[in-house]
Amino acid sequence: MKVTGKYKAFEPVPAFERTWPSKTITKAPIWCSVDLRDGNQALINPMGVEQKLDYFDLLVKLGFKEIEVGFPAASETEYAFMRRLIESHHIPDDVTLQVLCQAREHLIKKTFEALKGCKKAIFHLYNSTSPAQRKYTFNKSKEEIKQIAIDGVKCVKACLPMCKDTEIQLEYSPESFSTTEIDYALEVCQAVKKEWWACDGNEEGQTSNKKHKIILNLPTTVECAMPNQFADQIEYFCRHISDRENIIISLHNHNDRGEGIAQCELGLLAGADRVEGCLFGNGERTGNLDIVTVALNMFTQGINPGLDFSDIPSIAEMYTKLTGMQIHERSPYAGELVFTAFSGSHQDAIRKGMAARIGMKENAVWDVPYLTIDPHDIGRQYEGIIRINSQSGKGGAVYILEKYYEINAPKAMHPYIGKEVKAMADKVQRELTNEEVYETFAQTWLNTTSPLTVKEITQNHVEGERGSGDEEHVEVKATVIWEGKTYTVAATGNGPLDAFVAALKQTPAPRFNIVYFNEHSIGKGSDTKAIAYVQITKENGKDAWGVGKSSNVGRAGIAAVVSAINYKS
Repeated sequence: MKVTGKYKAFEPVPAFERTWPSKTITKAPIWCSVDLRDGNQALINPMGVEQKLDYFDLLVKLGFKEIEVGFPAASETEYAFMRRLIESHHIPDDVTLQVLCQAREHLIKKTFEALKGCKKAIFHLYNSTSPAQRKYTFNKSKEEIKQIAIDGVKCVKACLPMCKDTEIQLEYSPESFSTTEIDYALEVCQAVKKEWWACDGNEEGQTSNKKHKIILNLPTTVECAMPNQFADQIEYFCRHISDRENIIISLHNHNDRGEGIAQCELGLLAGADRVEGCLFGNGERTGNLDIVTVALNMFTQGINPGLDFSDIPSIAEMYTKLTGMQIHERSPYAGELVFTAFSGSHQDAIRKGMAARIGMKENAVWDVPYLTIDPHDIGRQYEGIIRINSQSGKGGAVYILEKYYEINAPKAMHPYIGKEVKAMADKVQRELTNEEVYETFAQTWLNTTSPLTVKEITQNHVEGERGSGDEEHVEVKATVIWEGKTYTVAATGNGPLDAFVAALKQTPAPRFNIVYFNEHSIGKGSDTKAIAYVQITKENGKDAWGVGKSSNVGRAGIAAVVSAINYKS
């Protein structure tokens, strides 16, 4: 791409002694959901009243205490929803409604009409302040833009008697704060604050005005700076605004540069007290701040976020149902694939980490490789952690066989399992299901019938006569098929497996030595079976693994030997 001078670097705030880089987030901010306004207006098909009611109930259930429910003066649907909430007594006592309104007299009055009967509300007043908005949208000077904000506050104060039983808290946003000159943004906010607290003879209004701190919301209407530069903006603002102890500094981040979450987190370090955002980052263009991610980021640092995201799947399902929006597979915490590993080394590390936690205390520090959070803490299940494709290694396949099929193959066999499963994924050119992983294992080792198969086998345990000193031994008679020809053989040994191996020497099957044998049980009660693993070295020097499963312990070992002979390395 050719750089032509069309774009210029973001201008940093004036030099000052910043402190935010050495700070850490230690507590959750005040959260305000703007899903029902910013989020809703960004939908292809905006929600109707009934859908918004369901969404409101979801937000309350999650723990939001401040919810921006809309712009009542903007449309009849928004107005009707506001009235429905109030008249049906749908608002919990500990939840404050927030309403959005431009600094225009007729819109302010209409909004106050919508608020009648509400117990408490945040009146969110805004007007644009950036150079581009001043130049192109309003064609007004700095003084004229500031006066719009002041006149808007005066109008709000004048309308307070319309809702005399409602506790009103003022929130003011210099819209486009992110691209507004920082000292001018301060100037406008100082004027707003001064006017809101000014004594103008309306003593009734003044009582309401001073009961709550004023909220100064600093929107990243368009994200245009690096996160550290945004943090400088917030700390500079916090340092220079007067009456800081009586002000709540609020953030409203967008994601145009893909850094909205980072900007929010650094903004909190820089002194912000409050955060506005949407579930899963819904919003205009690239979206509003994703509150789910910010809250769960805090949770993974040992901080109680004050919001309940312990059942992410059901929240995501409701979100998709009501908004029609899909959550990307790679979206942090909620995406379908975020607890999935395809890489072989990742799978192996996850498997080992998960296995190690089995004997730990529930509150043991979480340190499973590649997983920043225990999926169970947010309602996700371990079933989806390991997924198998052509990039996967032995660890993922082994994990699935262990967890879902009780097949605890010896470690030395793991590379062979990984090789076969990877080959199958390469063949089908897609991800394998758990069932397909098992089927690949079974077809490779458990169900092979060529070149050797056992057609019939009997065994007889022979005990020496009491006092004779003769050792117990086993006689095996078998009918086997080798490369299409049938052989009837018999031999004795110190056990069924030993006797069967001796009997096979009477056939053309290759000679071999058993170098490893192990078995364990799978299943419970009457369904218990034995599964045996055997490693042999054939006469050509090649090693091979075999696996056998049977309700008869002795037969499981014999089946494993047949499996090893049949294995095509």
